[in-house]
Amino acid sequence: MTLIIRDQLTCPPTWFASFRDLTLYCHTFLRLDVVLESGDADLFYAWIKPRGGMDFIEDIVRPGSEPGVHLDTELRYPGTVLTDRIAPENVGTLIARIRACAA
Repeated sequence: MTLIIRDQLTCPPTWFASFRDLTLYCHTFLRLDVVLESGDADLFYAWIKPRGGMDFIEDIVRPGSEPGVHLDTELRYPGTVLTDRIAPENVGTLIARIRACAA
């Protein structure tokens, strides 16, 4: 199963440490392939790579090109977990919702 994270969720108000925590947990414990969905892969790669954000990200894909569980700011696809940010106060909830969608 694949977790597709919208590129906007790597930027503030997301806490980057919480983004890393979420991708670490999903990759390691849920055994999900984690990808970033972006129309501008070079820009977001340059933003997250120096901060260690690619450690648990398999690839950066074009929007709509990959099936799986989506983590997004808008309801664009079925099986989407909606959030406006990834932060310490919602990481646990996001993990629970991703786990439920991936099961």
